[in-house]
Amino acid sequence: MITTSRLRRLTVGAALGAVAALALTACAFAGESAPAASEDGSLPTLTAGKLTIATGEPAYDPWVVDNDPSNQKGFESAVSYALAEKLGFSVDDVVWVRSTFDSAIAPGPKDWDLNIQQFSVTDERKQAVDFSSPYYTTSQAVVTSDSSAAANATTIDELKGYTVGVMSGTTSYTVAAEELGTDKLSVFNNNDDVVLAFQSGQIDAFVIDLPTAFYLANAELDGGKILGQFADTTGGDQLAYVLPKGSELTDPVSKALDELRADGTLDELQKTWLSEAVDVPVLG
Repeated sequence: MITTSRLRRLTVGAALGAVAALALTACAFAGESAPAASEDGSLPTLTAGKLTIATGEPAYDPWVVDNDPSNQKGFESAVSYALAEKLGFSVDDVVWVRSTFDSAIAPGPKDWDLNIQQFSVTDERKQAVDFSSPYYTTSQAVVTSDSSAAANATTIDELKGYTVGVMSGTTSYTVAAEELGTDKLSVFNNNDDVVLAFQSGQIDAFVIDLPTAFYLANAELDGGKILGQFADTTGGDQLAYVLPKGSELTDPVSKALDELRADGTLDELQKTWLSEAVDVPVLG
């Protein structure tokens, strides 16, 4: 059974980590010097001529394939290499390190230039770290299992014939009510209750944000599967890179991501790694 704390951490609208963890991390790299601009005018990275990017340990599909961000496979790995190229770094100039989720969003110096592991942008987190422009806005997905009555549903109309669970007061609820109607929608107080209802057979499927759907389907549910995702991302959480507070890289990174969005690169990578590669079609 997935715990409330585990869901809270993995759901992209997660809260900050414990105060103790923040305090420890704030001191962890106190002796490190901040990046300084290179004499040749290149970007002021932690190591001259290199772009150091952090991600989680382990990092999961489809964000990073085979827990190896350097293979350029997986959505966040692919986005990072596209970003690095836009910033003027070659593949060999990208250095990967690991960090915990909570330490990344804690105050204090960091041993990386950028950190990517499905961080949602919140005002609370902005007090401790910088965020880039978003590289992805979360969609809502429908999760079920191979043994569920809804296992073979492929369209929104077909899903309307099944009992679908959702947490109240969330973007997931708003999308589910709009797309599926409320006649067979079961509403719960929290996502723990939604998952428990599904595991006990009270509902045939449930709606949740796509990043959490990947985790639940692959790690928590027996025979879990994602039937598809809804096209409308209105109200979804925005995922962005975390940078040290006041980083000189924040503006260049945001500008580069804006250009990747404008030229269609981010949309293409999203389609490749968050739809086609993992067989999560957009529901119609």
